[in-house]
Amino acid sequence: MLTELSIRNFAIIDEMKVSFGDGLNVITGETGAGKSIIIGAVSLLLGERASADMIRSFEESATVEALFDIGEKDALKKKIREMGFHVGKELILKRIVTRTGKNRVYIDGQLATLGMLSAISESLINICGQHEHQVILNADNHIDILDEFGDLVPLRQEYAEMYGQYLSLKEKIRELLSVKRTRGEKDDLLRFQLKDIDDAGIRPGEDATLLEEKKVLNNVQKLVDYATGAHDVLYGREGSVLGEFRGAIANIREIKKIDSGLRLSDGDLDNIYYQLEETALTLRDYMKNLSYDPARLDVIDDRLEVVGRLKRKYGRSLEEVLEKRVQIEEELKAISSVDDEIERMSKDLEALSPRLLEKAHGLSEKRRETAAVLKKAIEGEIHSLRMENAAFEVTFKAPDDHQGAAPFNPRGIDEVEFFLATNVGESLKPLNRIASGGELSRIMLAVKNILAKTGSVGTIIFDEVDSGIGGATAEDVGKKLKGVAKNHQILCITHLPQIACFGDTHYRVVKAISGERTIASVDVLSDKDRLDEITRMLGGTELTKKTREHAREMIELSRK
Repeated sequence: MLTELSIRNFAIIDEMKVSFGDGLNVITGETGAGKSIIIGAVSLLLGERASADMIRSFEESATVEALFDIGEKDALKKKIREMGFHVGKELILKRIVTRTGKNRVYIDGQLATLGMLSAISESLINICGQHEHQVILNADNHIDILDEFGDLVPLRQEYAEMYGQYLSLKEKIRELLSVKRTRGEKDDLLRFQLKDIDDAGIRPGEDATLLEEKKVLNNVQKLVDYATGAHDVLYGREGSVLGEFRGAIANIREIKKIDSGLRLSDGDLDNIYYQLEETALTLRDYMKNLSYDPARLDVIDDRLEVVGRLKRKYGRSLEEVLEKRVQIEEELKAISSVDDEIERMSKDLEALSPRLLEKAHGLSEKRRETAAVLKKAIEGEIHSLRMENAAFEVTFKAPDDHQGAAPFNPRGIDEVEFFLATNVGESLKPLNRIASGGELSRIMLAVKNILAKTGSVGTIIFDEVDSGIGGATAEDVGKKLKGVAKNHQILCITHLPQIACFGDTHYRVVKAISGERTIASVDVLSDKDRLDEITRMLGGTELTKKTREHAREMIELSRK
């Protein structure tokens, strides 16, 4: 239930805070006072598209915030928890629209996405206005209304899951048949690629090793010169490092004979000498093995060309080429087993089809039973709304057989449409070809009144429910709204006193000018103010004593 609504800097609303109660909350006011602006603000909490035009002139942002009592809504609480939000008995939804386009959504003070807001608010509020009229006129929505009324959604979901499996199997078989048709060419290509990689006999990292060897062969003379120079400095010339170092060692030993305090180890000095000597010998052997081999260089270039070709065709590195080889092998195995897979999946599809058809026929049978109940309920409602001779029918179209294939669709095998005849002697016709504005308003109210008894939405907002009606019919609509309000909190915007007098709480929207700015505000009316407002709605600008007495009588009768 919507308990509080706060709107700031939205359209002509500067700042508005209003609390709503149980039952039927009626909202009235002069045309253009801002009643529909309130609906527009609430629509933002339902995830409707926002634009900078909604923001009050000279302001940078608009804010809509609502407090809901969700104490008994366990399913909604579970959904909110699954989104990662803490939830208690109350829930706060908030949306901020800015001129820069950086709009923000909050759920109980935590940042959220617009999708999260929509998923939550659709379980809290339903707005019945021009959009709902279009929903009822669209025949594609009639099967959904029927399923909701008959509490068939769980059964339909079971069917939908099985239908998803059915579609998945058909798609996989289609893909396998496509593979089978091109299997010969595909098999030849894969085997050629596999042989191409295997014949090369590549090894991981081979290209790096070859490039290193090529670099050495291209720089043999430089390497000889560098190694010779290093060897001569260490060992190969008069005054070499090793010769001088041996003399240094002898001098140090003579010092230690005289002064044992010199802390230089004979072993450490010998190790240094032997390491230098080993280095010189290694350089000597290295020089012996260096030789320029043009034949080997040609072999390396040829091998690098082979490796480069493979990398260009199958991967950026030899590791990727080898991974590609594994993939090719797996594809070959899959191709070789495609007939077995087709046979297996075809058997699965053959086994699933009758089960799916049985599930679809079971759903269809329940729908036809529900349709009879819905027909009786709708006719009862519209007859009580001054359409005594109207006839309502839920029609089932015969599904096409699709050239022998099962006529499955995501919602079963049924095509449902609502038909209506408003006068005696008229044939039944689709709603979008028969209903006038007033008739459609009454039909919509009838549907909502029936669905309200089973629906889970806590708050229903009726906007323009009085379109095209008046007099005694309007009084009947007011009674129906009062009836719906026994199961749901109702917010109803109306211009008709016959409807307004049934409200449990009455609000008046007023537009005024303050400081050269237009401001809309909403007030909760006392009994006296409510009488004044009903009188205004009855009499217009001239409020006579007789009109006031009529208004008082209407209010008293509505309470009975």
